[in-house]
Parts: sequence; C-alpha cells; structure tokens
Amino acid sequence: MKIGLDVMGGDYAPEATVLGAIKALDHLSKEHRLVLIGDSEKILTILRRENIDPSSFGLTHTSDHIEMGDHPSKAFTQKPGSSIAIGYKMLREGEIHGFASAGNTGAMLVGIRYSVKEIPGIIRPAIASVIPTLSGGATILLDVGINPDSRPDVLYQYGILGSLYAEHVLNIENPRVGLLNIGTEESKGNLIAKSTYDLMKDTNDFNFVGNVEGNDFFRDDKVDVIVCDGFVGNVVLKAMEAFYTMIREREVKDSFFDRFNFENYGGTPILGINSNVVIGHGISNDIAIKNMILLTGEVAKANLTEKINAVFT
Repeated sequence: MKIGLDVMGGDYAPEATVLGAIKALDHLSKEHRLVLIGDSEKILTILRRENIDPSSFGLTHTSDHIEMGDHPSKAFTQKPGSSIAIGYKMLREGEIHGFASAGNTGAMLVGIRYSVKEIPGIIRPAIASVIPTLSGGATILLDVGINPDSRPDVLYQYGILGSLYAEHVLNIENPRVGLLNIGTEESKGNLIAKSTYDLMKDTNDFNFVGNVEGNDFFRDDKVDVIVCDGFVGNVVLKAMEAFYTMIREREVKDSFFDRFNFENYGGTPILGINSNVVIGHGISNDIAIKNMILLTGEVAKANLTEKINAVFT
C-alpha cells in the first residue's frame, strides 16, 4: 500500500515535510510504502544531510508547486506539473492509495473535482476533525470547513459519513450520532436544525441520539459523532485551537490539554470522495506531518472509501 506525500505543501516545506516523512518511517507498518512527491533535488539534499537512504522512500519528481497564496482553481489547472496535481494524478491512476498534503487547501479541494471526484450519491463531501474527550477517547466533528451552508439532506449524510469513520478508523462500535443544536429538545434550533432532526429521528442508517449542545464537547458519555455545518464546525475548531494556545501561553501543564495540539492529529480526512485524501494544517511542523502520514495510512488500511461507497452506491 503506497501513501503519497506532497513534499512541497505547507509553510515550512520541504524541510518539515521531509523530516516528517523520516519520522513516519519508524511507525509505518511494513505493508506501507511512502512516496515523496516534489522537487527531487531538494528532497535528496535533505535526506543525505540526515543520513537517510533515499531508497527508504519512493520518489516522484515534480517541476512545480502550488503556493499557499495561489488561486486554487487557476493554480491547479495552470500548474499541471505541481506536486498537488501530480499527486492527484497518481491517486486517480492507482499508483498511490492515499494522498496527504499540508499545502493549499483550496487547491486540494479543486483537485477532487478534477480527478478522484465525489462518490456517486454524495451531495457534498465533508472534513472531519477529532476532538479529545476527558476519558481519553475522541469525538468526531463534521463538517469543519468545506460547506459553510448545508441543507438538511447534506447534514443527514454527514451522520452516515461520521458514523462510518468512527466505526472503521476509530474502532467505535455502533457510534452514537448527535446533531449540534442550542438545546436538546426536538423543538429547539433554527429551521435547518429542526428539519435535519426530522430526517434523523427515525433513521436506520446510523445510531441517532438526538440533539447535543456545546457542553457535550470533550465528553464521550453521550455522543461519538457530532454533526453540524462547516461554518459552525470551523468556528468550534478555531476556538479550540485558540484555547490551546492560551493554555500554553499561561504555562498550564495538563495532559488533557496537550491533546488539543493539532500536531497530534496531523490532518483531517475528506469524507465522501473516491479515494483517501488527508489535508494538514499549513503551519504543520515535522511532527504534524508525521501524524498526517500515519492518519492517511490508517484511513487507507481501513478501506474507508470502499465502505462509504458500499453504503451510497
């Protein structure tokens, strides 16, 4: 099983990406082969400096890369030799089984439309993020950014996607799915929330436990998957990142708060597309890159795309 890494993606690429790839070598199973996609001269320079045998990796040279500030659609079409475009081409043609990048998020999303595309039946893909819980487990939140406005039928599908991710990647049996709202009562919320509740309440597609509130975050006694639109999800995610930064600046030492560090998760998978794609934070360092690679391997190993496809097609 081959995992492709966009070596040129991220604020600190290629230094952080290559170092992250080196760190990942010690944690990847023997069935995984990591393919570095980017400027081969720069990659080899770093590998030699670190005394790493280049044969430890696959290597695909690219002549260009998409900058973080580039316009996503224009860059993807006008830079066919970029690491993102080549990575998606390899993914589409089966040369790699998963693709990870901390590069231009917009270009990564455009690449889906131009190459692997959405699974038939999926209205909108979603990005899922993991939230640590006090007991040591995790809750999945989706969507956290792709779709700021989501119809009830889209949110319903997020319940299915999140449930499959929780079951097959996090190994949670019969995951409990909740709809984020301002109250637990069925009558609470805006029109979208009420309509979504009506769709979910009698479903057999996932284990719906009703509305959940903001104070249900960080606990796993009630819910395993929390569904919301990308606007709310992204606000929640950024608020958690700010909270973690504040905790660090105040020099509070606590193992639970350490789990808020995005480095520990590396990236977020895009659910509902025809292959395995994980997007990392643009400011990812080598530790975050390592964990993004490992997550991509876990998603690919779980055959999550095939399992989602089986439900929707």
